[in-house]
Amino acid sequence: KKATSSIFLKQSKLLCLICSISSHSILNLFLYSTYKWSLNGTLIDLHGDERRRLSGGNLIITSLERDQDSGVYQCTASNTRGTILSQRATLQFAYLESFKMQTRSAVNVREGQGVVLLCGTPLHSGELTFTWVFNEYPHFVQQDSRRFISQETGNLYIAKVEPSDVGNYTCVVNNTITKERVFSSPTPLVLRNDGAMGEYEPKIELHFPDTIPAAKGSTLKLECFALGNPVPKISWRRTSDVSFPNKVKLKNSNAILEIPSFQQEDTGTYECIAENSRGKNAARGRMSFHATPHWLQTMTDKSLSIEENLFWECKANGKPKPSYSWLKNGETLISEGRVQIENGALSISSLNLSDGGMYQCVAENKHGIIYSSAELMVLASAPSFSQNPLSRVLKARSGCDVSLDCRPHASPRAISLWKRGTEILQRSERISLFPNGTLKIANVTKRDGGTYTCIAKNQFGTASTTGRLIITEPTRISQGPSSTEITVGESIVLPCQVTADPALDVAFSWAFNGQPIDFHQDADHFERVGGSFSGDLMIRNIQLNHGGKYVCLIDTDVESLSTDAILVVKGPPSPPDLVVVEEVTDSTAQLSWSPGQDNGSPITGYVIQARTPFTVGWQAVDTVPEVINGNTLTATVVGLNAWVEYEFRVLASNSVGMGEPSPPSTKIRTEDAMPDTAPTDVGGGGGTKSELVITWEPVPEELQNGEGFGYIIAFRPVGMVTWTRAVISAPSVTRYVFRNDTIPPFSPFNIKVGAFNNRGEGPFSSIATVFSAEEVPSVAPERVSAKSLSAADIEVTWELIASTPERVLGYEVVYWEDDTKPDTVGKVRITGNYTAVNVSGLQGNTQYYLAVCAFNTAGTGPQSVPVNVTTKKPPPGQPPQNVEWNLIGSQLVLQWDPVIALETESEVTGYIVLYRRHRNNDVYSIITNKTSVELTLDPNDNYVIQIKTLSEGGLGEGSEPIHIYQLSMGARGSRAGRLCTLSLSPLLICALSTLSAS
Repeated sequence: KKATSSIFLKQSKLLCLICSISSHSILNLFLYSTYKWSLNGTLIDLHGDERRRLSGGNLIITSLERDQDSGVYQCTASNTRGTILSQRATLQFAYLESFKMQTRSAVNVREGQGVVLLCGTPLHSGELTFTWVFNEYPHFVQQDSRRFISQETGNLYIAKVEPSDVGNYTCVVNNTITKERVFSSPTPLVLRNDGAMGEYEPKIELHFPDTIPAAKGSTLKLECFALGNPVPKISWRRTSDVSFPNKVKLKNSNAILEIPSFQQEDTGTYECIAENSRGKNAARGRMSFHATPHWLQTMTDKSLSIEENLFWECKANGKPKPSYSWLKNGETLISEGRVQIENGALSISSLNLSDGGMYQCVAENKHGIIYSSAELMVLASAPSFSQNPLSRVLKARSGCDVSLDCRPHASPRAISLWKRGTEILQRSERISLFPNGTLKIANVTKRDGGTYTCIAKNQFGTASTTGRLIITEPTRISQGPSSTEITVGESIVLPCQVTADPALDVAFSWAFNGQPIDFHQDADHFERVGGSFSGDLMIRNIQLNHGGKYVCLIDTDVESLSTDAILVVKGPPSPPDLVVVEEVTDSTAQLSWSPGQDNGSPITGYVIQARTPFTVGWQAVDTVPEVINGNTLTATVVGLNAWVEYEFRVLASNSVGMGEPSPPSTKIRTEDAMPDTAPTDVGGGGGTKSELVITWEPVPEELQNGEGFGYIIAFRPVGMVTWTRAVISAPSVTRYVFRNDTIPPFSPFNIKVGAFNNRGEGPFSSIATVFSAEEVPSVAPERVSAKSLSAADIEVTWELIASTPERVLGYEVVYWEDDTKPDTVGKVRITGNYTAVNVSGLQGNTQYYLAVCAFNTAGTGPQSVPVNVTTKKPPPGQPPQNVEWNLIGSQLVLQWDPVIALETESEVTGYIVLYRRHRNNDVYSIITNKTSVELTLDPNDNYVIQIKTLSEGGLGEGSEPIHIYQLSMGARGSRAGRLCTLSLSPLLICALSTLSAS
């Protein structure tokens, strides 16, 4: 298996050559193999060899020696099936000997002359690299257009010597494998004293051979350098004038031409040209292509019966064309007798058992050798049907042709005959017997059913196999699907029912548009329904993509049938496309679009919708034509607002419904125009003295029609003709105040407000009448008094202001607690000619100060002289306790403990019993100065009862609510310690509290 071409090693290393078998037969995996190795064609004797040993199939060599271990190795692997040879492997040792340390003669040259300093490479093996040291290490010679170091010869070439070149030169050789480095003796370079040398034409001292072989895929380097004065320039060309491919590289001032990954098309004659002002010279060499053999066709294992013929052919390619040879079990085959060899073809006629073994086809040229291996097994056995018996039961449709195969495993091939029952079958019009043992019966009928036996025989024995043939009636489709139309979202059942012979197993499957339906993956829509002879297909919630061709496939033991139908699914149209706004004015936009799919129903019309930054979502718009039919693909949208950014989309409809909208058009802005909408809700009034306040509802941005929007305010005293105008350039302003000391208070004015923008003025609103600001009342109310009603309420009274030049719209009461700090705590305002008001929400037993003033739209007038009053003490905070009740018939008697007020609370003056009926939600009350009360209740209603104290400070805290239910409702629960008395009454009464269980 291992195919190693060459191995370079340092001496004294350990080497392991690997040899493993690539099995050609599954049986070989379980066979024990033996291995042998040869060196230079001689078998290696490992007996008593301490340096070499086998590990598995691998040859391990320790303490390597160049003289003993160099050469070509090959592995031979053998087992009971045969022998094969491995690829060959060449083992070489890299080394580099030292220079002979003898003094080198000086090289005398004239200035301007060219010179070559020879390296004299010592004995070596392995790839070398060369450098030169100038005078002393590590000062290396730097290569340029004048100096070049050849990596082929190691020599140093100086095209034109200069005085600076005088000195000692040492050649340094490096072995790239061993990393060894050796230095030559210095070579002195001396200038002659007979003057400089004149100019002369180039002389190529370093050039490549006339013929250069190159391996496929290798990197080829050509060196070319010339001496001359002036220094020559190097260039390259192909004599065929074919330009160099991009992969070609020129290095070291063009002295090296490098061709990576050499291919057949890179062959040809290459020319190096050296040129200076005195002339030029050239060197040529032809590139030849060579390649090691590689396989185009290899062998495969074969198992043939005895007396059969073998033919193997292998084909290889290479440059030059490879030759072929054949090996059997590692030995060369010779073409003679039954064995014939012609190039890469091997044929052996009339095989016998001794021909079995391992064979190898060998392809070889001078650049390499390759092997292809295969096993030949020669078989000899009696017939056996263990692998190919007749089926125990065979079924066939009446009227068809039946073929029964007789394929025993036998070597050589067996002779066969057929029986039906005990009758030996002979050829007839309907019965055919083929050489390969196959029996064919044409146009079978029920009479052909029965038991069939094939008997096979060769010189090693006899075998038979038997099967029963059943003839069935043809299967017929009793109901198949029919082409139909259906609407999206509906469901349908496509029938597929057959009439079949009871002896047959029937299987149904469905295909949609040529692809099988996966009932598990598509269970949301597809389901198989029906019995053993029915394969109906139910399609639920049909979608547009369910339209197409449905095929019901019926498979039985003997035949296959199919029936199909086209299902057309109709749905709303697909979205239109390519909505384009073609022309825009200040109020219109012309649109065009392309239709979407009609989805089975012709498009009957289109609707256009628009969206702006000011609308909520998409809104339908008016168009011309008003109704867009299905054949129209353009329309004009009308009624648009000027200077507004719009998007449009189109929806198509058909008989099924409205489809999805198209993608939005590109945003466009309508042209600007003069305002056509006036401000609304124009009014005003109020303000302070000498002011006229005018207000309006601003015009929405989408109705401003352009940039530079603002308002024009016009006003005049009622009865006057001339309008006074004011301009406001802020579109969001909603109020204008005109101030002038000459404006009389509460004087009527006519007002109107218009709009404008950069295009001009728009309409004005209708004329409204407002009043200028009035003055605050100048008189304070008199005869102000206050009375405490409870702990939280005070009643304040006053006299109306009889005469004042200002309007009085009503009165305002202000109150506070501390007279030294009269900051207002609260205020109560009442509109109209009232003389009293109650102030509520106060604190009990607290002194309050109160004052009254009149007000109008200008504000409040002077306050009256403050009065003070103290609120009543707060009512008792303790609710009535220990409430007991007794229910007799419809009479309820309640009793409770008296409540004793604290010193800081108002005295108890009595009690109020509040009870609310559930039916009408009315609240009733009974006041008493006792601690008991009797109530008459309706037995058909539910009640809630609560008891509170009465005092000057108001109502006190209430007792826990008492819930009374109809007897049929039952009691939800009661609190422990409470008395609950029951009598023969339809009512049940219990006290519930926050601690009760409900």
